[in-house]
Amino acid sequence: MAFVQFSRVSLAFGNRDILDSVSLNLASGTKAALAGANGSGKSTLMKVLAGTVQPDGGERAIQKGTRVSYLPQSGIVHSGRTLMDEIDTAFFRGRELSDRLEALGDELAKTSGDDPKTVRLVEEHHETQTALEESGWHRRAALAEQTLLGLGFEKADFTRPVGEFSGGWQMRVALAKILLEKPDILLLDEPTNYLDIEARSWLENWLRDFAGGFLIVSHDRYFLDVTINEVYELFGGSITRYAGTYTNYERVRAVELESLIKRFEEQQDEIAKTEDFIRRFRYNASKAAMVQDRIKRLEKLERIEIPESLKKIHFRFPPAPHTGRLVITTAGLTKKYGQRAVIENLDLVLEKGERLVVVGRNGAGKSTLLRMLAGEDAASAGTITLGAGVLPGYFSQDNAELLTGSERILDLLESEAPNDLIPKLRDMLAAFLFRGDDIFKPINVLSGGEKSRLALLRLLLKPINLLILDEPTNHLDLHSKDVLLEALSSFGGTVIFVSHDRGFIEGLATRVVELTAPGGGVASRFRNFPGDYRYYMERIEREAASAPAEPEIAGKTAKGVSSTENGPAERALTYEEEKRIKAERRKLEREEARLLEEIDRAESGLKALHEALADPAVYSDAAKSRGVQAQIHDLEGLIRGLSEQWETISLQLEEYP
Repeated sequence: MAFVQFSRVSLAFGNRDILDSVSLNLASGTKAALAGANGSGKSTLMKVLAGTVQPDGGERAIQKGTRVSYLPQSGIVHSGRTLMDEIDTAFFRGRELSDRLEALGDELAKTSGDDPKTVRLVEEHHETQTALEESGWHRRAALAEQTLLGLGFEKADFTRPVGEFSGGWQMRVALAKILLEKPDILLLDEPTNYLDIEARSWLENWLRDFAGGFLIVSHDRYFLDVTINEVYELFGGSITRYAGTYTNYERVRAVELESLIKRFEEQQDEIAKTEDFIRRFRYNASKAAMVQDRIKRLEKLERIEIPESLKKIHFRFPPAPHTGRLVITTAGLTKKYGQRAVIENLDLVLEKGERLVVVGRNGAGKSTLLRMLAGEDAASAGTITLGAGVLPGYFSQDNAELLTGSERILDLLESEAPNDLIPKLRDMLAAFLFRGDDIFKPINVLSGGEKSRLALLRLLLKPINLLILDEPTNHLDLHSKDVLLEALSSFGGTVIFVSHDRGFIEGLATRVVELTAPGGGVASRFRNFPGDYRYYMERIEREAASAPAEPEIAGKTAKGVSSTENGPAERALTYEEEKRIKAERRKLEREEARLLEEIDRAESGLKALHEALADPAVYSDAAKSRGVQAQIHDLEGLIRGLSEQWETISLQLEEYP
């Protein structure tokens, strides 16, 4: 079985331990996420696993023949070929096998049946032929097309020079190549950063069907929940494993955090008392020995740390100024570039308190629509009318880049924030990933991602009642997204937004407008869905399955449409049906608890085996080492099986009221 194994691996940068005696095993069938706060070393760990960074100590073992493919967060640029020719380089292994097969055929043609080499050549020829078939070499054109279309490319892109594509699309090219290499172990560092919802959905399905093992870093909770069944958390240089989905990891970690916070607070109280004693008696000769004793105790104290990603930070917007019922109205709104209509005849009415998400494939005009609604771009035709008292605020990545100046981050926000929010600014900055000395950085030294986060936070501090947000979750980690989602959910105004984060959309949107890009002689169009994102997805899935769909509202406003028009009211459950459903739910809950107990026992046994494997008496004895590794392999298989059963039960439980 293919695997990559760490054993007591360590790596330090200066006096900081990034990896401290870490042990980790990735094998075929592994479906894992790597979690941890920003700066905890996740990307470094991925590079060590990939073999691009050498550790200071420990061992990295890789099964002979195991193929490992690694996708970094950014920085890959392709040029000099067409898109399809570049993608064809992903089939290098098939090309090598094809060349070897041809060479073997030539050798066989030169040997006779009684030649001793013939049997060996025939066996190698058969093995190479099998490997060539499994590599997808003969289906490479179809596989390449399927992958490129799944990741959002158009057929017209296939013959374009690959150097023409922007940075985000360059990373999609790199992702396509990694997937087509058919590795045994896949290491993906933020693969969803540059993907829209459609491409993310395609990648989710690809990973679910992938027979090899993978480890993923991602800030998209929904994406992780539907692709992985275990989480490794990197914290303080150590790795801890949690079985189940990412949401389950967060739930378990939250319980652990309660105990950790209690011990942290007790330790902080003790530290404060000790430091106070030292300050009061530092220059008292009769207390000198006691002072020195306490100083030494503080120096030796192993301080408890709380992961930044799990600290709970809450904030609310300033009160939204009052508006009338109608917030924004468009009539015949059209935007053309030359003869191409990106938005055409869009009629929209948005009422106070709505959270409208605009969806559609890349190029459908989502950002264009938001710019027009915000007054940042002029319409080619039609009108946009703001309601009485409406004060819009607009956020986009492009606007964020305009931030400049030598003023420090904290000083800038203190000069703009309402008085009641100034005491909370440091917590809010931490929620947007400005921690420690970061808050004193001058604006003009910030990276693009830092400017984006700062621009978003500045907007949230202003007294506005219409937020227009274009990809607000880019450059935020999961914790920061949760803080933003909570704040937006309690916002007293109205929100229009675009996002590629499905979990964020599901948590916020109360209404969906879908834009369809023009093409093939068909003008652009839009559809209004008077419900949340789940409702929208159900409609789309029914249409894809050619099932009878509810009448849609195209080119019209959605207000005044009652949810009851979509069909008769659901029949009330009888007492017997409710009783049966409750009994079934209790049965599933008992089975879930049993599986979790078995997983816990198996993981305890696995931990003990890993510790045994680190014992010189074991790893120096080849027979003992093989025996322990065989037990580890069996236990890991058992845990994966139990985790899959647990995941199935959890999904069934979600279907119950």
